[in-house]
Amino acid sequence: MPNENDILNVLKEVNYPGYSRDIVSFGIIKEVTVANGAVSVLIKLTSDNSEVAKQIKSDCESVLKAVDGIRLAHVKITQPEGNSPSQAQGPEKMPGIGKVVAVASGKGGVGKSTVSANLSCGLVKLGARVGLLDCDIYGPSIPLMMGVNGRPAVTEDDEKLIPLENHGIKLMSMGFLLQDDQPVIWRGPMIMRTIQQFISQVLWGDLDYLVVDLPPGTGDAQISLCQTVPLDGGLVVTTPQEASLGVVRKGIEMFKKVNVPILGIVENMSYFTASGGERVEIFGYGGGQDEAARQGVPFLGEIPIFTEIRKGGDSGVPVVAGAPDSIPAEAFIQVANQLKRILG
Repeated sequence: MPNENDILNVLKEVNYPGYSRDIVSFGIIKEVTVANGAVSVLIKLTSDNSEVAKQIKSDCESVLKAVDGIRLAHVKITQPEGNSPSQAQGPEKMPGIGKVVAVASGKGGVGKSTVSANLSCGLVKLGARVGLLDCDIYGPSIPLMMGVNGRPAVTEDDEKLIPLENHGIKLMSMGFLLQDDQPVIWRGPMIMRTIQQFISQVLWGDLDYLVVDLPPGTGDAQISLCQTVPLDGGLVVTTPQEASLGVVRKGIEMFKKVNVPILGIVENMSYFTASGGERVEIFGYGGGQDEAARQGVPFLGEIPIFTEIRKGGDSGVPVVAGAPDSIPAEAFIQVANQLKRILG
């Protein structure tokens, strides 16, 4: 007779509609009961989409009935009641944009924006149409890293902002709208209105992916941003040492709190290669991968420390764009490949 863990392993064969990830990894299975050849599964969805619920129920019952020892399979799905579609499913999807991916970090200084810039370039190398939205209102660094310094034009008919573009990526950032070194002294509501404008009043056109570089941290501002932007998933950037890993858990909890699927963890600054060719792990080894295993989320890859990465960011030519065959560029492209596979 199969037990609860056996049933969960079977349900990993069922993907969430529209994704290549299984429903177990999304954390929507709330209860599994097995007794006398019967299995009962309770699934809680945050979306009120009846077609999604119907598909999940059908797929689950199909795989469960094929299990030896199971005579009866009952799948109960709960969905939000009395909510409008926008309340149940979060922000409205952006027309013409395939997947919206957030890049977050629990703390500053782990290279989140570097990962965002190079991940975007990596997706372009894989043949995707990509946009990069810099939501780090207080410290926008994407303009420098992407080598763009200018003001976006505005369309005459509907007054939409036209993204700037470099390295094959459409770009929008608060940094394009500020004078050099001008601080942003805004409170939450004005920030939210600006981000909403970046979503609805920017002429993004048709994109396969929109990468969203979130501000560092996991406070109210970051949570509100996640609720404002129509995200298909989020990834968390960390470094190997425990001080960084501790706040990774907060980043994952933030995404869970706003019902954003967790796409995985990227470990930055994993190691450097000494002059003799040996690998040196100055911040420790395997912290990101171990944390991903503990959290039950994918480990997307490790990014080494190379001066080429820093030089690329300072010069406005990310290493993936400037030296695509280099070791660090290959590491970023591997992460992009992983992400593309997960999102389907």
